Amino acid sequence: MLDFLAENNLCGQAILRIVSCGNAIIAELLRLSEFIPAVFRLKDRADQQKYGEIIFDFSYFKGQELWESKLEAKPELQDLDEEFRENNIEIVTRFYLAFQSVHKYIVDLNRYLDDLNEGVYIQQTLETVLLNEDGKQLLCEALYLYGVMLLVIDQKIEGEVRERMLVSYYRYSAARSSADSNMDDICKLLRSTGYSSQPGAKRPPNYPESYFQRVPINEAFISMVIGRLRSDDIYNQVSAYPLPEHRSTALANQAAMLYVILYFDSSILHTHQAKMREIVDKYFPDNWVISIYMGITVNLADAWEPYKAAKTALNNTLDLSNVREQASRCATVSERVHAQVRQFLKEGYLREEVVLDNIPKLLNCLRDCNVAIRWLMLHTADSACDPNNKRLRQIKDQILTDSRYNPKILFQLLLDTAQFEFILKEMFKQMLSEKQAKWEHYKKEGSERMTELADVFSGVKPLTRVEKNENLQAWFREISKQILSLNYDDSTAAGRKTVQLIQALEEVQEFHQLESNLQVCQFLADTRKFLHQMIRTINIKEEVLITMQIVGDLSFAWQLIDSFTSIMQESIRVNPSMVTKLRATFLKLASALDLPLLRINQANSPDLLSVSQYYSGELVSYVRKVLQIIPESMFTSLLKIIKLQTHDIIEVPTRLDKDKLRDYAQLGPRYEVAKLTHAISIFTEGILMMKTTLVGIIKVDPKQLLEDGIRKELVKRVAFALHRGLIFNPRAKPSELMPKLKELGATMDGFHRSFEYIQDYVNIYGLKIWQEEVSRIINYNVEQECNNFLRTKIQDWQSMYQSTHIPIPKFTPVDESVTFIGRLCREILRITDPKMTCHIDQLNTWYDMKTHQEVTSSRLFSEIQTTLGTFGLNGLDRLLCFMVVRELQNFLSMFQKIILRDRTVQDTLKTLMNAVSPLKSIVANSNKIYLSAIAKTQKIWVPYLEAIMKVGQMQILRQQIANELNYSCRFDSKHLAAALENLNKALLADIEAHYQDPSLPYPKEDNTLLYEITSYLEAAGIHNPLNKIYITTKRLPYFPVVNFLFLIAQLPKLQYSKNLGMVCRKPADPVDWPPLVLGLLTLLKQFHSRYTEQFLALLGQFIRSTVEQCTSQKIPEMPAEVVGALLFLEDYVRYTKLPRRVAEAHVPNFIFDEFRTVL
Repeated sequence: MLDFLAENNLCGQAILRIVSCGNAIIAELLRLSEFIPAVFRLKDRADQQKYGEIIFDFSYFKGQELWESKLEAKPELQDLDEEFRENNIEIVTRFYLAFQSVHKYIVDLNRYLDDLNEGVYIQQTLETVLLNEDGKQLLCEALYLYGVMLLVIDQKIEGEVRERMLVSYYRYSAARSSADSNMDDICKLLRSTGYSSQPGAKRPPNYPESYFQRVPINEAFISMVIGRLRSDDIYNQVSAYPLPEHRSTALANQAAMLYVILYFDSSILHTHQAKMREIVDKYFPDNWVISIYMGITVNLADAWEPYKAAKTALNNTLDLSNVREQASRCATVSERVHAQVRQFLKEGYLREEVVLDNIPKLLNCLRDCNVAIRWLMLHTADSACDPNNKRLRQIKDQILTDSRYNPKILFQLLLDTAQFEFILKEMFKQMLSEKQAKWEHYKKEGSERMTELADVFSGVKPLTRVEKNENLQAWFREISKQILSLNYDDSTAAGRKTVQLIQALEEVQEFHQLESNLQVCQFLADTRKFLHQMIRTINIKEEVLITMQIVGDLSFAWQLIDSFTSIMQESIRVNPSMVTKLRATFLKLASALDLPLLRINQANSPDLLSVSQYYSGELVSYVRKVLQIIPESMFTSLLKIIKLQTHDIIEVPTRLDKDKLRDYAQLGPRYEVAKLTHAISIFTEGILMMKTTLVGIIKVDPKQLLEDGIRKELVKRVAFALHRGLIFNPRAKPSELMPKLKELGATMDGFHRSFEYIQDYVNIYGLKIWQEEVSRIINYNVEQECNNFLRTKIQDWQSMYQSTHIPIPKFTPVDESVTFIGRLCREILRITDPKMTCHIDQLNTWYDMKTHQEVTSSRLFSEIQTTLGTFGLNGLDRLLCFMVVRELQNFLSMFQKIILRDRTVQDTLKTLMNAVSPLKSIVANSNKIYLSAIAKTQKIWVPYLEAIMKVGQMQILRQQIANELNYSCRFDSKHLAAALENLNKALLADIEAHYQDPSLPYPKEDNTLLYEITSYLEAAGIHNPLNKIYITTKRLPYFPVVNFLFLIAQLPKLQYSKNLGMVCRKPADPVDWPPLVLGLLTLLKQFHSRYTEQFLALLGQFIRSTVEQCTSQKIPEMPAEVVGALLFLEDYVRYTKLPRRVAEAHVPNFIFDEFRTVL
């Protein structure tokens, strides 16, 4: 019959593809379970209140129209719903595809079974496939994997969460309406079962059998599979475990499959006493905690509680006397084999000849070790015992007592066994690779010895007192030929012949009285030794390696191993060279990858890479987690070093009196620093002793591991320092901002200095790591803070700054800000609030309006530069940009609401426009016209002023940040500053030239040059925030006239001071001039320049008309409003860097000159 797995056997290939797919689906489910968006759990109150009305479970399908109409009734809910869709559609779709693949899997399996029954595969039926060795394995696996999928889904992705995700996908996705969508079937299969994986949760009735029966499967198939699993050893594992007491371990994989598949036919568990007794006697006579797939453990005493037949059958195993017997036996065996393994691991014990002579003994020791480790790890695991179940607790206590369980000793046994296995495997691999060469070498040596002896007996060779003997000469020549004729490829015949040759050589020595000649004896003994070596060498078989692979399987501990992490870390802390031993353990764990990957590999499936990447990645993460103790311990020592260096050790001056030498020597503290530094370098040495290792398909380089570990620890500590250091009390007077920044600066400096100190001892680039990681922390926090202003949020897994190996920790927010950068920004905005403070532009300083005390100055930004570096200032600038955008958007919606929807305001504006046009003229009776317009629109100016001052305040802060960045850039990297400035000028010149002559070049659409250089220029402070366009705007009627009215309405609240410029008249009615000017300027910048033109024309007309009125009424001095308006024009020209003629176009030159003399 054709090989079942051959490529041209369609029947075999079809089921192999299904099984391969099953393993890949489970990996995808496990991978996705770590990415469930928290909102779908609706755990905390905030999520429930915000999203409760847009996230539905399956009750949605009962009243779909009702729910959707509720949503449509509230625009803000629709908006939230849309935002939620944009942020989650990608991950929800991925989950849906995984759920869909589970449903597709069982549909494919059912179709395959139907095809078998209908004879689609020629000469193949269900019975013949089950008779074939590969066939029965694959059919059993196919059903078992489906059961595992369902259990994994229920364990890792709660029922409610699944329902909410499916409904969200149904509502948001366009694919649901397509004809081939099987949404209904998927929902039926995966609706909530009521199961909860929380410890102590009650199990729903008829669970999991009712869940397993949601898609019907051919009953004959199920019962035949169960029959096969009950009777056969389908994987031929018993040959690897010849001892009868190891049988349940040999059949452990099959037992796990049987456990899962029995739920498809629960009547056996309930009523078939005889079958259950047979199953328990064969598979569970001495164990009741099993691993069903990649370390998912199940305690049968708990799982089979609801089933009468199963429970009764298991009672024999769970009888306390049996438990006691098994635990005691396990304890005795583990003590015995541990002593043996230690003996084997002694330096120089495992030599080649010892190994070859004792293969069975060594393998038996390995079997005993692995069986004992498996039994103890599974039966003492916390995850397998529900603390609320009295009986389980009792059994576990019994085991702990009788097996004299000590996790440290068990862990030591695991370490030694892994090391022993690793050495044996390496030796065997080497012996196998050299097998033929050695065999040929021994053959040649033996043959040559015989030829030489033949020559001796010819009487020609001078060997003392050996008489010529032609018979012996001919005999030895014949033996030499016989040795040469041995054939390596026919090992059985060669082995037999070799044994006969050894006997012949022993006999020749006795019969021909050759003992008397020592040299001849020596030749014969050497030849016999070579022949013995040949027999040993030919017996080196690959089967031994395969048996070791089977016996050493550690897949059951894939999750349990985590409970030993603290013991591993403690042992590394005490002895860093322990890492080399752990390497063997990690490699032993990596063998667990063979289980899910075997079928995927056989099927040549493209999933091979992603599945092996997932499991290898999980294992590497675990290795990192264990070894993280090394950087942690290093940093603990580092902190002590920082403390000693900054507080205890006095710096030695350049000149020193010799009698003071002893005071400066400070031998005690210096010895302490040296000791700590030595400890750090020992830790480094420990991790670097672990050679580059291939874990699964991921290469683990210890130097990289160490660097990543150091980065991770640095990130953890720096992020915590930033989070804790920048929490402010808004009621504190004066503000805590500067003291906290100084304190944080000292902490950061400590980290920086210690890092600089340590880099040579651990051979890393300290400064590079410091800058990369600090910038990543700050950029990530800025990104998270800016998420508040974005509709489509950047999730952690999408962020370019977040990393899985070196994660940036997230802290729970303490106020409205999400991160420390938000708190810092809002604290700066709070203390420079234009309602409370007054900004004096020439001094770059803010003063309190009431007390006239200094609040803060530009020193604040140099302090932030010292503490958070350029990245911190740059991040603050980005955040302010987002805030300006938010304020401008709010302003636009307010403008719509209070002006464009208010008839009276519009009428007033219309009347005013009629009165003042044309704008070049002078308005008669101007005072009355302007004042009446201001009076009628009085109510709109309060919110208007607030919005404009906020924007202005942020713009002042952005200017200050740009100044500080530019200043430090010119100091710290003058070449960069010069290069950027020149490149910027050159680019602008080219672009201007292109607009004058379009044939000249211009950056293309896909060229990112302009975009990229902008971020460089902003980081170096070479930009003007006032020229920036923050938002796109549409045409707004009355916009210039409203702004003009707003300005002249504010002028009476201000007065001119010779020293300080325009200041507020009454602190009770606060208006601050610089934010007012900059806010208006920014606002006008967002619109078409003709609006600005019109605004300036209105202002010029106001100045001319008021001056005209004063002249006609013979009032000698210039009115305060005119002074204010002229000052506004002067500041406008100064800030926008426009030529003065822009203002002179609307106000005659002489008025400006007059105004200057008045001042």
